[in-house]
Amino acid sequence: MRSLLLVIFALAIAAAAQQEWSPETQLDGGVSQVLQSIYIPPMHDAPFTATVHTEWARPLAGGGSETAVNQRKVARDRDGRIYEERWLLVPKNSDVKSEMNVIQIYDANQHSGYDCFLLGRKHGRCELKDYSPSPHVEVSIRTGPLPKNAGYRTHEDLGVKDIEGIETVGTRDTTVVNAGVMGNDQPMTFVREYWRSPKLGINLISIVSDPRFGKQTFTLSDISVTEVDPKYFQLPDGFVIDDQRKEKTETETQ
Repeated sequence: MRSLLLVIFALAIAAAAQQEWSPETQLDGGVSQVLQSIYIPPMHDAPFTATVHTEWARPLAGGGSETAVNQRKVARDRDGRIYEERWLLVPKNSDVKSEMNVIQIYDANQHSGYDCFLLGRKHGRCELKDYSPSPHVEVSIRTGPLPKNAGYRTHEDLGVKDIEGIETVGTRDTTVVNAGVMGNDQPMTFVREYWRSPKLGINLISIVSDPRFGKQTFTLSDISVTEVDPKYFQLPDGFVIDDQRKEKTETETQ
C-alpha cells in the first residue's frame, strides 16, 4: 500500500509539472519534470553543509490544496564540489515516508558529474556526465510595466536578516499579469521572495508563489560553514559507472 501511495502521489506531481511559464528568469523554484528547488553554484572557498526543507502546496480544482514535503542533505567543499541528495515528495502529515532516490556529485574542476540512482530501473547505477555550469548572472528586476501592456512588476528590497548566524539579503518580486495575456480570464499574481547569502552565493529561503502550481517554499537549516567531510564525495559502494560523457562517446565512435 505504501508503494502504491508513493506512485499515485508521484504521478499527480508529474502531471502538474509538464509545462512551465515564468514571469522572469530565476534560479530557484518552478517546475519542469521535477521540482527545481535551491540552486547551488560551484563556488570556491565557501564550504557548507545544510538540510533543504521543501514544501509544495498545490491548489485543487474543486477547492482547497494538497501539500507535498521532503528534506534532503546538500554540501559544497572548498574546491567547489557539490553534493546533493534527491528525496521523493510525500504528502504532508501522512504516514508515508520519503525515500532517497538519487545522489548527485558534481565537480566543475573536472567538468563532470555523477547521478547515482538508489531506486527504480536504474538502481545501482551511477551515470557519469559532462558538467559545465552556466555562470551565475544577477538578474536586475525593476518596478514598472511589462512590455506590450502584459502587466506590472514590483520589486522590493526587504533588508538584511540573520538566518542561523548567516547574513542574508531579502528581495521580493511581484508580477501581475493582465487578463488575456496567458489565456487567463482575470489577472494573475506571481510572487518570488528570496533571502540570499552573499557569502555562500545561495538562497537560504526561497518562496515561489504561482497561481497555476501553488506555493513552493525552500528553507535551509542545520547550516555549517566548516569544511565538508570527504565521505560525501565518494560514490556508493558497488554501483556500476555508466560513462555518458560526450567526449568519450565521440572518441569511441571515430
